[in-house]
Amino acid sequence: MKKDIDFPTVEGVKVAIVRKKNESNEFEWFAYLLNTNEIDLYNVIVSCRGYGEINGEKRATSTLRYFFEHVPALSSYLIEPISPEVFVLSSEYWVSYYIQEQIFDKKFVFPPEIIEEGNYMYIKQIDLEGILQ
Repeated sequence: MKKDIDFPTVEGVKVAIVRKKNESNEFEWFAYLLNTNEIDLYNVIVSCRGYGEINGEKRATSTLRYFFEHVPALSSYLIEPISPEVFVLSSEYWVSYYIQEQIFDKKFVFPPEIIEEGNYMYIKQIDLEGILQ
């Protein structure tokens, strides 16, 4: 059972929602996994979903899962493109991975009000602007 597994504190693994301009000079949005550790991650599973209310009605997106066998130290991986229409929902990215024989697990939640121009920051590791958690 999950309650019987010791999950140490996650450090050096982050999720970013970023924007970049396409050929039409319009912004496209993406979610990235960042490994800022100096050690590799293995068997990484990212579970993604959106949830919240729109006009007083509960809404949820499909749950998508991604698997990355190996995420090298000091690297980043594209998780998924994101449609701006879902920014009215909370976006959740649940990340589980191994470092050597130890499992790590963390949930990153981006509430709808966080994805606003005033909250963007430059993320050097991927050379893009966005929200980093």
